[in-house]
Amino acid sequence: MTRITDPPLLIGLSRGINELRQAILRAARTDAKVLITGESGAGKEVVARHVYAASQRSHCPFITVNCGSLAETLLESELFGHVRGSFTGAHRDKPGKLELADGGTVFLDEIGETTPRMQVLLLRMLETGEIQTVGGSGLPKRVDVRTISATNRNLRELVAQGTFREDLFYRLNVVTLAVPALRDRKDDIPALAQHFLQQPAFTQNRGPLTITPEAMNMLVEYRWPGNVRELQNVIERIVVHGRCDAIGVDDMPPEVRPVWNPAPQFAERRRSIVDDLYRRLVEDQQSFWTAVYPLFMRREIPRDVVRDVVRRGLEDARGNYKVVARMFNLRPEEYKKFLNFLRKHECQPPFRAFRPALDRRRATAK
Repeated sequence: MTRITDPPLLIGLSRGINELRQAILRAARTDAKVLITGESGAGKEVVARHVYAASQRSHCPFITVNCGSLAETLLESELFGHVRGSFTGAHRDKPGKLELADGGTVFLDEIGETTPRMQVLLLRMLETGEIQTVGGSGLPKRVDVRTISATNRNLRELVAQGTFREDLFYRLNVVTLAVPALRDRKDDIPALAQHFLQQPAFTQNRGPLTITPEAMNMLVEYRWPGNVRELQNVIERIVVHGRCDAIGVDDMPPEVRPVWNPAPQFAERRRSIVDDLYRRLVEDQQSFWTAVYPLFMRREIPRDVVRDVVRRGLEDARGNYKVVARMFNLRPEEYKKFLNFLRKHECQPPFRAFRPALDRRRATAK
């Protein structure tokens, strides 16, 4: 049984995370059932704990049940409790998590993994507030519990396939909170990486740890199929095996490094193209829309070249995209169009990797 005073940090300043924060506050104002969707490792339980901590039930228990880690009979006992002798190993009466959470919140993780029978039991509980103890013969007990569920599966598809009850789906899906994948909020990767580096277990008996801009760029460019959980694991592995306080490219694990490394002559050719394009923009004062954009749209230069040109601008502008836009000779009204183009084509390096260390610490603390 848990009471949360300070939930885990929801780190990031990207648009997706800021919108999620606002949605969490709206969900916390009511007792409505919440369904949290998102890929595995994206931080669905963190979101659930924030909803709970901001709600009027924050002084009551918060209990988590992983519906995908238990067999049906064990899950039923875990949720509803059992009486002594109801099955082999039931040596005493045991209250279920729903009863223990009375007045508070229960978090049903991996709700999409429940069996049809368990879905029926959950539906009855959600509709009536009544629970029947396994092996019990008395009247059902009534509980006052707020339900927050989470899944990394598409429940609508499961409903269409007939493996998830439609009525249960609508009961659970009163408020939906979608947690963005880490690859869709790359701007947050530097702040997350720095947060994990500052954990007491890492800073104990050694000085503060830093990541070089080149290594940070490598973290940003990786696709992170395991999302925030994978990033945390990678940072921990790097720290454990690290040889110095400055984490560089050589410290990155194999899966984070680019799969394809161009031959030296091709790498030199790419640098030459980037140098030429950057000179046209900064020295010859050509517009980004005439010097770079047409070449990219005609596929005469790849995405990596555009990204390197923008990265060069961020280095000189100390991570300020508005300054980069002026350096690339764009009118003020073209600034949003420029950012939308970079975002759409995945050519937008996170600006924080190019900010001075003090500025990064201030941004992370906000």
